[in-house]
Amino acid sequence: MSNEEPTAGRAADGPEGTNRPDGTDGTGGEAPDGTAGRRTRKRALLAGLRWTSLRLRLVVVFGAVALTAAVSASGIAYWLNRESVLNRTQTAALKEFKQEMRDKAAQLPLQPTQAELEDAAQQMAKSSAGFSVVLIGERDEGKPMAGVSDQDTFTLDDVPQSLRTAVNDRQKVTSGNKSPYHVFWQRTQRGQTPYLVGGTRIVGGGPTGYVSLSLEQEREDLNSLAWSLAIATSLALVGSALLAQAAATTVLKPVQRLGHAARQLGEGKLDTRLRVSGTDELADLSRTFNNAAASLQKKIDDMSAREESSRRFVADMSHELRTPLTALTAVTEVLEEEADTLDPMIAPAVTLVVSETRRLNVLVENLMEVTRFDAGTARLVLDDVDVADQVTACIDARAWLDAVELDAERGMMARLDPRRLDVILANLIGNALKHGGSPVRVSVRSVGGELVIEVRDNGPGIPEAVLPHVFDRFYKASASRPRSEGSGLGLSIAMENAHIHGGDITAANAPDGGAVFVLRLPHEVSEDFGDEDGPGGVRGERGGAQ
Repeated sequence: MSNEEPTAGRAADGPEGTNRPDGTDGTGGEAPDGTAGRRTRKRALLAGLRWTSLRLRLVVVFGAVALTAAVSASGIAYWLNRESVLNRTQTAALKEFKQEMRDKAAQLPLQPTQAELEDAAQQMAKSSAGFSVVLIGERDEGKPMAGVSDQDTFTLDDVPQSLRTAVNDRQKVTSGNKSPYHVFWQRTQRGQTPYLVGGTRIVGGGPTGYVSLSLEQEREDLNSLAWSLAIATSLALVGSALLAQAAATTVLKPVQRLGHAARQLGEGKLDTRLRVSGTDELADLSRTFNNAAASLQKKIDDMSAREESSRRFVADMSHELRTPLTALTAVTEVLEEEADTLDPMIAPAVTLVVSETRRLNVLVENLMEVTRFDAGTARLVLDDVDVADQVTACIDARAWLDAVELDAERGMMARLDPRRLDVILANLIGNALKHGGSPVRVSVRSVGGELVIEVRDNGPGIPEAVLPHVFDRFYKASASRPRSEGSGLGLSIAMENAHIHGGDITAANAPDGGAVFVLRLPHEVSEDFGDEDGPGGVRGERGGAQ
């Protein structure tokens, strides 16, 4: 920079570093290489993450926030310290350089010898700042010569051309610029070592001086600071992860308890409740769950009580009806025996009374059976049965031999309840004869350790809308036929009897027409089946005729 006063023997003295010939901010730094590639890899990694748990999301969010804060704070701290260290070193060096220019370079003659230049440069280099100096003088007009303090460390070739141009550029003196020359500086790098290079010239005639100062020590100090900040950032990230883990545990424990309680509630433990503590949102959630569980328990209890009352009513009604039905049955049997001797006008009425009494008797028996299933009191009486003989006996007892085709090998044994198997077969075959038409084909085979009995009719099949409901109780396939000859409980009772054996019944339509009912039973029924808590308990209210 130029002197405040353009008098000979005074070095330039003005605002330093305000004019930089390379157009930079004087830091010499540049963006690190590979930033775009790292960002791309980071985006790919984040895109590949699967957010599978709330705990992971909390840890990642806490870590991201902590990392952002730590990196921001570390970056700001590093930048502030870097500028402070470099500016302090730069200010001290340039101040010392200007002082040496006043004290030694300004004392040289206007046309010094090279020896005088070198002697002055060496004396200037002995200052406490520890820099190297190059002095440029003129032997004759237009014939410059240089004097260096150390030929091995700093020469004129080490001075950037842009800095030389700026130092030698004579500026117009104005009210705002009182000196034609100023001090300029620039940070450069030679090899792997950073340097501060500055320059100015004596106003009024005299040598031009350049100074070079190594910034290696400052770089080492800044590298140490960067490592310290990186370690602090890593510790902050680890601390945030631990904090996130603790926060996740605090938040997730009530959520886990809520999930466990919900599972217990779904398993039927309606008295499940959560312990409520505090007044935060999780406490409100626990209270809401408890209120919902209490309301659900009350409704379930009310429904159970009404269902139990309905079962008792049906059971009591069926039981009470058995006594008068017994008397009615005896009377209708007498009337049926005397039907041929009755007046022709009365005979149809007697026939109707007999048939309806029998139908009512069957309905009451079915209701009693359904009541036992619902109450869980149905029991199996197991015996070793030849399945082919059992099916034949069922068909023969009901005089269906002419309408049923049986495909069964004798000697196929199974351990089951013969009475309940008879009920299942009677309902399936009777339903096929009533709604599908003869001939009905019944096949018995053993498949994979299971007894499979298939009943197939020769009718039009079951409408697709009706198939899901064929085992529902009292289900009517057609609303226009509210009254039918059956009780509407036959298939439901057959299904319950299959379930109590540990088996099942399926209904479908054959591709070439006709309905197909398939009964599957295990060859060896466990003694546990039929207990109150086993498959013989309530297995869903399914029933109804085809």
